[in-house]
Amino acid sequence: MKLAWWVLGLAACSGGHAAPSPSVSASASLRLVEDGQPARTWTLADLQHASPAAKITVFDPYYQRRKTFSAMPLGPILAAAFPSRKLASEDLVLRATDGYAVPIRGDRLLEGGAYLAFRDEEVPGWEPIGPQHAHPGPFYLIWSGAQQTDLTTHPRPWALGSIEVVPFAKSYPHVAPLVAETHAQRGFGLFREHCLKCHAINREGGHVGPDLSLPHNIVEYRPEAEIRRYIRNPLAFRYGNMPPHPDLTDGDLDDLIAYLRAKSREKYDPADGKK
Repeated sequence: MKLAWWVLGLAACSGGHAAPSPSVSASASLRLVEDGQPARTWTLADLQHASPAAKITVFDPYYQRRKTFSAMPLGPILAAAFPSRKLASEDLVLRATDGYAVPIRGDRLLEGGAYLAFRDEEVPGWEPIGPQHAHPGPFYLIWSGAQQTDLTTHPRPWALGSIEVVPFAKSYPHVAPLVAETHAQRGFGLFREHCLKCHAINREGGHVGPDLSLPHNIVEYRPEAEIRRYIRNPLAFRYGNMPPHPDLTDGDLDDLIAYLRAKSREKYDPADGKK
């Protein structure tokens, strides 16, 4: 599920992004950030030194067929980039160059099957990807396992620009609800897993879509019933990038709305430091 509500004042996000620059070369680089310290930059040669590349053929859920890439196993890259960290128990953020940001647990990235693709072996210069026909380079996270094709559990950010190791609460200190109410907390879990990649709360999160809390929270200017209908079947409202979400239960929608209502009372604008 990727909750991107364009017609409701939220930008469309089908797990993808706006189109980045199409340039891809051996000088492509990846930024590596640790707890907010100055970033280190590794070139493609540096990455290949840590994790030799190979050709790999995988089923790609965006292309809806098997594709062959030149790619490097991600595990050795993470181990070499962050040798002092116990990454399996830490939070990371995968940031694309277009503002798409994926909070993800280290154990997910280290479970095996994650590869950093840097070349499409079938189409010179990369085959465009996603509804907007974006360029996936310079790096595209792919997964090789047959059980790793669910974009919710195994996200595939393209145009990957940085990998950051930082506690979730430090990256997004004003996203979690302050209230202990059960529905709001469950909704936060759903939002964190599915929505934060594209959307921000209190200016914290992805920047593909608009902030859902500032200056007005979505629940303050759109009827709840309309929000629910749009999440379930956005194509009934307008043609866009957001897929339908028939898998969401009424209870899931209750929880998401409860979370958004909680954040409507917990606004924080870093521009002025005031709620």
